Amino acid sequence: MLLKLEKGFDRFADIIGYITAFTMVLMILNVFYDVIMRYFFRSGSIAMQEMEWHLFSVIILLGIAYTLKEDGHVRVDLIYDTLNDKKKAVINMVGVVLFILPISLLIGTGSIDYVIEAFESGEQSGDPGGLTNRWLVKSLIPLSFFLLIITSIGFFIKNLNVYKGLHSYGGNDLDHEIEHLRKDIADHKNNIEEGENK
Repeated sequence: MLLKLEKGFDRFADIIGYITAFTMVLMILNVFYDVIMRYFFRSGSIAMQEMEWHLFSVIILLGIAYTLKEDGHVRVDLIYDTLNDKKKAVINMVGVVLFILPISLLIGTGSIDYVIEAFESGEQSGDPGGLTNRWLVKSLIPLSFFLLIITSIGFFIKNLNVYKGLHSYGGNDLDHEIEHLRKDIADHKNNIEEGENK
């Protein structure tokens, strides 16, 4: 049950990762366009230049949740790397409960008012020809932290599975999946044999 839940949360985080990767491609194309226009045609667009850092904001804010799923956030590994999987799992679970969830709730709920204010005031770029509807990019702040809450629950479940010995950090996930399937097949075979013996 917990392994299925973990896979569900991982799939959700993967979708966020795909959206982030697609946005990265859009940003690269945008930068390419800006460079070509500026250096070869001596023209450009303020809106397209602003779009670069708006897309960059999308990448960073959505990437937070996906990076947690991949366990790619920066931390001091001096002590952590020397610990066994169970101790690592405990540290990660405590980190989720004490740090990630409270801070994500604080920032997620606290930033909603800024989005509403930007929407109601019609906030836009101060530069002529700049982007309008700045509330759209600001709305990514609460959204990204609510997505982080969801993926941190999945991260907690993953570490709970490691703590319970259902899989490990260092091993190949495919090997663990194969081993799990073998165990399921053996259990199923035993159930059939017990049924035939009765």
